Amino acid sequence: MLTGGGVFALFQWAQKEYRAPGPLAERTVVVIEPGSGLQRIARQLSEAGILDRPEVFIAMLRYTGEYRDLKAGEYAFDPAVSPEAVTRKLVDNDVLSHAVTIPEGLTVYEIFDLLRQNTDLTGELPDGVVEGTLLPETYHFNRGESRADIVRRMQIALQAVVADLWENRSAGLPYATPEEALVLASIVEKETGVALERPHIAGVFVNRLNKGMRLQSDPTVVYALTSGQGPLGRELTRQDWKVDNPYNTYQNTGLPPGPIANPGRDAIAAAMNPMPTKDLYFVADGTGGHAFAETLKQHNRNVAAWRKAKSSGN
Repeated sequence: MLTGGGVFALFQWAQKEYRAPGPLAERTVVVIEPGSGLQRIARQLSEAGILDRPEVFIAMLRYTGEYRDLKAGEYAFDPAVSPEAVTRKLVDNDVLSHAVTIPEGLTVYEIFDLLRQNTDLTGELPDGVVEGTLLPETYHFNRGESRADIVRRMQIALQAVVADLWENRSAGLPYATPEEALVLASIVEKETGVALERPHIAGVFVNRLNKGMRLQSDPTVVYALTSGQGPLGRELTRQDWKVDNPYNTYQNTGLPPGPIANPGRDAIAAAMNPMPTKDLYFVADGTGGHAFAETLKQHNRNVAAWRKAKSSGN
């Protein structure tokens, strides 16, 4: 039978063990399932090599009462983590954070495909999500968060960005609502991957809209042909430009009826504050950017130069 002094010595030893570095040799991830009790958690941590004396962990948590505050979740433990540090993680719900990055310019269909493939997310995707209402960005989440929650966060983020940028838009834009600005932003997004070009391309489209010229944007034709369900998989032809579809800006004047993708903040900012320019045309320049022109004559020269560079493989 332990004397008072023996009990005190045992308690001191347990405290020392509780605070000492543990046996874990490498970073380890453990998922504590909902409903797990103290005994099950201690056994799981021991089997994962995080605790070498689970009985000390159990005894100290019962002594402090913190066993009531342990939370389920996915936890990452560093090498030599002490039982006390393990407790702090589980009590503070310091769970492992995951991230999903949504590239700019994807359609709702393509974004949903990315979310569907992410196995750290759960649940079904919502119905009725409109094109151009999701903000491409990196979103952090905890394992088990629902796909529908990520979609809602993307929608809220887009609304906040649009509200901010619309409030500070340029005067005299040829569209009256932020929804129309998003349509142009989506076209700008699909036309170039060069961030510095976006305001210039937006300026060209604004000029064309103001003059009643057709936008003649190839990405709108691609959207007309695919309905946003992935890339076309081939180059456009002159016959494609004749497709009878409201999204085809070679056949219809003005903006298409809705966005053709989900634009990022920079493209939205470009549509709200386009670059002042007299240019009415642009074409790929063979280097990843575009050559701009005020006149059709100059544009045709740029097109010829692009075709020559393309045929030579440059």
